[in-house]
Amino acid sequence: MAVNTKLKLHGFNNLTKSLSFNIYDIAYARNADHRQEYIEYIDEAYNAERLTDILTEVAHIIGANILNVARQDYDPQGASVTMLIAEDDVPAKDSVVAHLDKSHITVHTYPETHPDHGISTFRADIDVSTCGLISPLKALNHLIHSFESDIVIMDYRVRGFTRNVRGRKHFIDHKINSIQDYLDKQTKARYQMVDVNIYQEQLFHTKMRLKDLDVDEYLFGEGKRDLKAAEIARIRRGVSHEIEEIFYGRNLPR
Repeated sequence: MAVNTKLKLHGFNNLTKSLSFNIYDIAYARNADHRQEYIEYIDEAYNAERLTDILTEVAHIIGANILNVARQDYDPQGASVTMLIAEDDVPAKDSVVAHLDKSHITVHTYPETHPDHGISTFRADIDVSTCGLISPLKALNHLIHSFESDIVIMDYRVRGFTRNVRGRKHFIDHKINSIQDYLDKQTKARYQMVDVNIYQEQLFHTKMRLKDLDVDEYLFGEGKRDLKAAEIARIRRGVSHEIEEIFYGRNLPR
């Protein structure tokens, strides 16, 4: 049941709102050199410093203070960043301490490539978990646009309850029918989307995939003009197959 955001509460708003992403970028790299170049490109484009910049903007968008940042680049590839956050308008330090474990932003990256089919895939896992009035949904569009997102798989969950001054429990403090409610028009126009929502559990799931597949945008280290029509068709099938397997979450026959 949705409630008024101006509801008078007894104590702190104890609702925990968690938004989890899997974001995928697909590329075709024909040979070993191109595959290595792709991994190096991803590692540079989404290193720990760049990821920290993205998450810093997320904290700004949702109205949170950054309390602590831990970041790491990995060998041979990948990076992680974790931010501890709190509401901007928390009045006293003591009131922050009790809730530090519930408000955080994390990102982990997983670049990988497979020699058999020339397909390389970059995955970023992102979690934004907040406690109180601040909402991770405000940063939804920024996160999608900050990565080269061919596929986005999202889960949003509201956990726990908060009480009003009369002691009545409230299990959600905002209206939501779907994560799609919070997507901008540009994003909705570019992606095909599927929902699986369990309203009585305050659990919302949305999967997105790009509608248009331009082979030129998936080629790494070469252009479409360098390829014959049969090769372009084969690459298109390979990229489409990779996208469908990830989107549906299962292996499909080739």
